[in-house]
Amino acid sequence: MVIALAFFFELAAHADEVDHATVITFTQPIQIPGKVLPRGSYLFKLTDTESTQHAVQIFSADQAVAYGTFLTNVAELREPANDTELTLAEPEAGGPRVLLKWFYPGSDFGNEFVYSKQAEKQLAQDRQEIILANQAPVSNSENTGAGN
Repeated sequence: MVIALAFFFELAAHADEVDHATVITFTQPIQIPGKVLPRGSYLFKLTDTESTQHAVQIFSADQAVAYGTFLTNVAELREPANDTELTLAEPEAGGPRVLLKWFYPGSDFGNEFVYSKQAEKQLAQDRQEIILANQAPVSNSENTGAGN
């Protein structure tokens, strides 16, 4: 695995510990289950923090556009992530990088996006990289207007 430090994307300093809301700015297109997000800023957050089912909603940073709600599997880290952490796959066949996992700062549990069985087999063979970005969590009251 290759570790990259925020050259691919930037994280805004807006996060919310309750629903793990995080604004992520991608400088290149990124593939998520069923679609490709163009470069830009997106709000990622958990839908139901009380449920054992994990689902992540992705919005435009200003929350004007909903890109979807995605079921995820629980992913674990050996140690809690100090920063927001993403795992991406770089397809051998080319095309945009694929978002595999998202971990919120301070958490050893994260979200692994669910792809088709065929896609998962291919992604397991592709080169994967972990992207870390320093981010200071802020309270919900400071997170209004998540688009900075």
